[in-house]
Amino acid sequence: MSAETAPQPPSDKDKKDYQAPKGATHKVTWMGDGGHAADIEVVAEWITLRKKEKPAAEIFYTYYRHAEAKGRRPVSFVFNGGPGASSAYLHIGGLSPRRVLFKPDGNLEAPPVQIVNNPESWISFTDLVFVDPVGTGFSQIIEPEKKPDDKEKPDPTKTVEEKEYYALNRDLESLGEFIERFLSKYRLWDVPVAIIGESYGGFRVAKLARRLQETHGIGLSTAIAISPALEWSLLNENDYDVLRSMDCFCTMALAATFHGRSRVFPADTPIETQRREIESFATRALAHSFLVGTAHDAEEQRQVFTRAADFLGLPEELVRMAHGRVPFWRFARELLKSEQKILGVYDATITGVDPFPDRENHEGPDPTFAGIDRIFTSGINHVLRGEIGVESERRYELINLHVNRIWKRDEQRHAFEGPAGATDDLRFAMSMNPNMKVLIVHGYYDMVTPYFSSERLVEQMKLLPQQRDMLFIRHFGGGHMFYTWDESRRAFRDWAQSFYA
Repeated sequence: MSAETAPQPPSDKDKKDYQAPKGATHKVTWMGDGGHAADIEVVAEWITLRKKEKPAAEIFYTYYRHAEAKGRRPVSFVFNGGPGASSAYLHIGGLSPRRVLFKPDGNLEAPPVQIVNNPESWISFTDLVFVDPVGTGFSQIIEPEKKPDDKEKPDPTKTVEEKEYYALNRDLESLGEFIERFLSKYRLWDVPVAIIGESYGGFRVAKLARRLQETHGIGLSTAIAISPALEWSLLNENDYDVLRSMDCFCTMALAATFHGRSRVFPADTPIETQRREIESFATRALAHSFLVGTAHDAEEQRQVFTRAADFLGLPEELVRMAHGRVPFWRFARELLKSEQKILGVYDATITGVDPFPDRENHEGPDPTFAGIDRIFTSGINHVLRGEIGVESERRYELINLHVNRIWKRDEQRHAFEGPAGATDDLRFAMSMNPNMKVLIVHGYYDMVTPYFSSERLVEQMKLLPQQRDMLFIRHFGGGHMFYTWDESRRAFRDWAQSFYA
């Protein structure tokens, strides 16, 4: 590593008034596809964010750099969502040189956690910076110093966190400041830059695609949204909704076939074959039924509900009582109820035991949410503390539910303005930078952020043909974290690499 590209120490300005916690450096030997070994340099430390020239927060990051690669490599900034989620899921779930071991189909291995070499790591074609936003991982607010004569009593109902970083706009500002400071610290302003985000992180990607270029002067080569929540209005089910219920129906119908419960398709029917028929029914007969409600012709409505029940593998009576709008959480509990099993809402192929099958409301753990905490918490602590050598008494916040609960919208808006959205920002960014490649990707079996929502949004963006040629959308087997499936992780890596090349 040359002096020019080596990690730089904190600036004198940082040293004057505040000293960030000490980070760690490490070197790992990574085995890529075909057994080729390469040295990867790792830096895990904090960058201090400032407000009015005073330290305000620390953002923790893990930077993987290919020590042997020649030339100026792309750098990719990676974050998850929540809001309140750390980057651990993408970090040790699929993109970094080390990953936690899952079974080939994404199911959990027995404890203890196992960390293995990841031949599908993206380090083969880009350097990687895994970013933990404020309030997640080891990142946190820097509390202001109290003056000796400060007698003001603290208000227990208001915290620094609530006022500052746990809000839509401030979060984006902090990530923009972090990326700008990182590029300056490592002198990387002349390399291709990519941003990668999952779930709410996909929302961040669409927002930052505009903001980084418009506010921070950072031109993007690639923006990748994984299982994104681009429009929050599409995430809330209710009796007066059409789009959310229609989008989720497509995923549930695919899941019914996967589990052999569909009365329309055999279990081995190719997904593309299923999609054509499922999406055609959902956008025509089912959507019409949602729109007109009880004004629907009674016999025609009965036929629609019967067909919907056949797609979903559920009793017709249940679908009729729901007027076709079967919530995903009810589908997750009802599909395999006879076996006392419940589906994971983030990956409907994953099942668990329903501990309270006789109770009306589900009170047991979700197989894809509660189950993975132990995997990623143990895994990221082992990688950061045990392998890289980070020494900190801080608790690594895998997912901070407090942050999620108090998250605010801090833009100027009217009380009646609708939920937040990011698709307009993505359209704006694509107009600013016609050379930026945009990748949108989902797992077919994710019921929380269904693949069909993004399919529809892309077709409604009014892109010119040359713009549409720069936006790519693809889906893989698996759910919200489809990269835990061996086959999907490899296919996703290969697909993404072609755009970096």
